[in-house]
Amino acid sequence: MKREIIKIDHDICDGCGECVKGCPEGALQIIDGKARLVNEVFCDGLGACIGECPKGAIEVIKREAEPYDEKTVVENIAEQEEKVLKAHLEHLKEHGQTDLLKEAEERLEELGIDSPVEIKKEKESQGHNCPGSAVGQWDSEEKKEEGRLSPRLQQWPVQLSLVPIQAPYFDDSDLVIAADCVPFAYPNFHPDFLKNSSLIIGCPKLDNAEHYVEKLTEIFKQNDINSLRVVHMEVPCCFGLEKMVKKALSEAGKDIPIEDVTISVKGKEK
Repeated sequence: MKREIIKIDHDICDGCGECVKGCPEGALQIIDGKARLVNEVFCDGLGACIGECPKGAIEVIKREAEPYDEKTVVENIAEQEEKVLKAHLEHLKEHGQTDLLKEAEERLEELGIDSPVEIKKEKESQGHNCPGSAVGQWDSEEKKEEGRLSPRLQQWPVQLSLVPIQAPYFDDSDLVIAADCVPFAYPNFHPDFLKNSSLIIGCPKLDNAEHYVEKLTEIFKQNDINSLRVVHMEVPCCFGLEKMVKKALSEAGKDIPIEDVTISVKGKEK
């Protein structure tokens, strides 16, 4: 079957082993000084290891691979420390993998093991629209209040997983694509980046990189965007955001001016 799975560039990999620590499923090992995917069945293709790699040597691709086996993975992880099992289940929850979580829960019940993470059942009714995903657009007004910055956000939603591919705030816009830690670290995010701009936020470490590329590709294809600013933190895992945006631009066949901005962990523009 063809599915998403990781690919390691062994010319870049230096064998540091950080990705192995970030893979509770046990799909990776260091062999001959390089990270290797030793068991396709254990790789869920969600890419948790990508954010752990300081060299950017790992990506998620789609290719022919053995099907991922959640029940076998959970059975093997359950034999380790509880924190490893917890990390795995939280990883699935963060990516909205309800089917895999259900399989994990079933196997844990068969083994007589209590889950260290609350696994919420998938809603029986499909097509329920979350009010938090409703599209909204408005004109921001600069209000001068002593000691307070004016909000400049002009749209909702902002999270890449929630924004529609076509939205009125994308057309003829200057689009800011920001890592979701940036507004917490950079105090002047609103006045410096959001004035007269639309916004998308996401996390290149915790979220599905392939899904991000696919959705950004369609957004670039189906909207007339004037310019792009990619704003990310200085930590290595955050630079993946720029790579995803450039890959999506290439796949969309669009030539949109792009500016890359790096913010330090101390809240300064570098």
